[in-house]
Amino acid sequence: MKIDRLVSIIMILLDQKRIGAQKLAELFEVSPRTIYRDMEAINMAGIPVRSIPGAGGGFEIMPEYKLDKKAFTTTDLSAILMGLTSLSNVIRGEELVNALAKVRSFIPAEKAEDIALKTNQICIDLSPWMGNRNLQPYLETIKTALQDHKLLRFPYTAHHGDQTVRLVEPCQLVLKGAHWYFLGYCHTRRDYRLFRLSRMSELQMTEETFLPREYQKPVLDFGEMLETMQTEIKIRIHKSILDRVLDYCTYDHLKPDGGEYYLVDFPFIENDYYYDLLLGFGARCECLAPPHIRAAMKRKIQDMAAWYDL
Repeated sequence: MKIDRLVSIIMILLDQKRIGAQKLAELFEVSPRTIYRDMEAINMAGIPVRSIPGAGGGFEIMPEYKLDKKAFTTTDLSAILMGLTSLSNVIRGEELVNALAKVRSFIPAEKAEDIALKTNQICIDLSPWMGNRNLQPYLETIKTALQDHKLLRFPYTAHHGDQTVRLVEPCQLVLKGAHWYFLGYCHTRRDYRLFRLSRMSELQMTEETFLPREYQKPVLDFGEMLETMQTEIKIRIHKSILDRVLDYCTYDHLKPDGGEYYLVDFPFIENDYYYDLLLGFGARCECLAPPHIRAAMKRKIQDMAAWYDL
């Protein structure tokens, strides 16, 4: 993972004083271009790294900058440990164990108890409550393919149940909301695609390697676009599903309707996902307006009932 590599590079610079980009690239099995990007990230984090050209040159931390255990505050170390620990719950590997050990080596004895307390104040567990049991092994396989530049092959179920077998160059693992994805160049579609891990099956890492490509990070924030697409509909819900409805709107959208019901201005887009969402609330949710959405809900309920009359 990138954070592990950055911490390791900082430790190497502190220990060896100066090291070349090519040597670092070979050490971490990445391209020199990646190492240059890592150096930019380290600089942006406030640790001044400079490049010395010529024979015997390389990267070094500027001499006037001193980094010791006191450079990291209790809050800094707690935040780093929290992030690494949350990743280790999902993506296991020796590099994460090493990263945790290195960060803990920065902890002065007199601050250890305070840092442990702060680290445990927030728990980030990225593993799912239930669901696809392939998630953990798939994450490990994709992570290995990213490091070794190996092609991945898998059957994939896309929208509307369309199933195809994909051959993909993995580029990046992505955690969005409660779901894992990976970005890759798909040989089947000859373009970049974002694949949701739960829709994959029989994932295999091939022996075929590829040269890493420059890629554009996927767009993950659709907030502004959703605002232009969404409209508010009026629904009436029983209090027993209030907790579920609050996953999609806030208390500002609610108004009590008697002792056990609420009227809700519910954000809605006219597509199958949102209709299925309303249907998932069951008999404890009624769409009141607008009329055409209420009529569509009625048709869908009748279609569902027809399945049980066969």
